[in-house]
Amino acid sequence: MGDRPPIAASLAPGDRHVDLDVAVLAGNDRDAQRNRAWLAAHRVLALNLLSSPGSGKTTLLERTLRDLRGEFSMGVIEGDQETTLDADRIRATGCAALQINTGTGCHLEARMIGAALQQLAPPDRSIVMIENVGNLVCPALFDLGEHAKVLLIAVTEGDDKPLKYPHMFRAANLVLVNKVDLLPYVAFDVARCIANARRLNPGVEAIEMSAATGAGMDQWYGWLRRAVPSAT
Repeated sequence: MGDRPPIAASLAPGDRHVDLDVAVLAGNDRDAQRNRAWLAAHRVLALNLLSSPGSGKTTLLERTLRDLRGEFSMGVIEGDQETTLDADRIRATGCAALQINTGTGCHLEARMIGAALQQLAPPDRSIVMIENVGNLVCPALFDLGEHAKVLLIAVTEGDDKPLKYPHMFRAANLVLVNKVDLLPYVAFDVARCIANARRLNPGVEAIEMSAATGAGMDQWYGWLRRAVPSAT
């Protein structure tokens, strides 16, 4: 918000300038607080999964749901502009999933999550995974009431992503560097990527992994197990 350039405008006497971004985000923050209160009352851990398109969020969820079946009760809220393809993949694991289609919208908002929680009706002491719309820009600004933001970056994207999309990396509680099984075939410096992320967000946790092969998934599960008591 503070980095946004000022917009010059000519105001007639009696007119007032309204910053629409501030107004929209203020309304979203009120909805997020309601979500946070609801989640706390029901002891539900909510995680906001963020990435650019194709980084592997749905594959990560599929493997997580299958591997941790029986250990946690989990539900998923899927965000995409169109289709139910990802929700269908999640339901195939046996997990409850609710699809939100945003149309032309490039991110999920707290009011959408509030309505989705009522429909999904996750049981007390469960986990809700929110797969946000693939986008490394606006989802960073919109609080959903979640406990943590989990950011995926695939090695096929380029290790300069933290420098190009600093707001997203500053907002992240955990960075998952996914598709490390492809490192022999791409020019991606994992250490440089993580170092750049930590220049923006000192101390942010980072895990190298592959949701396709299972490499590093135990570290992700360990992080998830540590996060659960904070909510449940």
